Amino acid sequence: METRRLGRTGHESSILIFGSFALFRASQEEADAALETALDNGINHIDVSPVYGQAEKNIGSWLQRNGKKFFLGCKTHERKKEGARESLQRSLETLNVDHFDLFQCHGVDTMDVLNTVLGPGGAMEAILEAREQGLVRNIGITGHNPVTQNKALGLFDFDTVMFPLNRVHAAHRTDWNDWRPLLKTARRKDVGVMAIKSVAKRAREGPNEKGYNTWYEPFDEAGEIEKSLWYTLSQDITAAVMPGELRLWPMVIDAAKRFKYLSDVKQQKVIAEASQYQPLAGPKMD
Repeated sequence: METRRLGRTGHESSILIFGSFALFRASQEEADAALETALDNGINHIDVSPVYGQAEKNIGSWLQRNGKKFFLGCKTHERKKEGARESLQRSLETLNVDHFDLFQCHGVDTMDVLNTVLGPGGAMEAILEAREQGLVRNIGITGHNPVTQNKALGLFDFDTVMFPLNRVHAAHRTDWNDWRPLLKTARRKDVGVMAIKSVAKRAREGPNEKGYNTWYEPFDEAGEIEKSLWYTLSQDITAAVMPGELRLWPMVIDAAKRFKYLSDVKQQKVIAEASQYQPLAGPKMD
């Protein structure tokens, strides 16, 4: 699988990142199989959070048995120093590792939250202390509002940023989802860029009849997944985080391994085809 440099971290990340939200309700056997499949297909980067159900526990068990074979990115949803310190320590213990390659402030979607995280007594104080202690190597920010993330890059030297980037949003740009200024800032500052929601089709309409482990309705046909993922990977990013539904992963992995850059004309075509769907709106955890 193709790899790309994750900004100033220097890590060559696979263009697919193991999205651990998919392990929210997974058994250890299912988690082990997913991790082995990822390794077998060249995926070398894990994204995990303590709010992802069973994910940390299951990944920690696998890492204890198999060693640290992935670039490991973790997160905290805590906003204040003490909570972030405790969250970070618990995650290290649960995951059975002695440091994180990347530690991210998670779900920062408003300036109020950003100012709390970066302000006196905020979560960033704990993260910076952890970096000085060798527990954290790189620091990132995640969220669903590229406008806030763009402002964040001007207030702190984050190493990475993570946000939604997909062709449905491209068809319906709003003040909330327009990522173009953020990509320019990330390029200028050499910040690694990770996209989420690459295969999101629309907010769920009605019951979750297929039982997908996503709060949105995803594209779930191979051809549509390919168009969606290839569009996202054709932007100026490092990698796309895999969706929260394990049943979609074989199609996502296949599309990533065959990835070809979409020309501007082809990008406009797949955007137009997705214009019938409405973009996701407002902040969501994952």
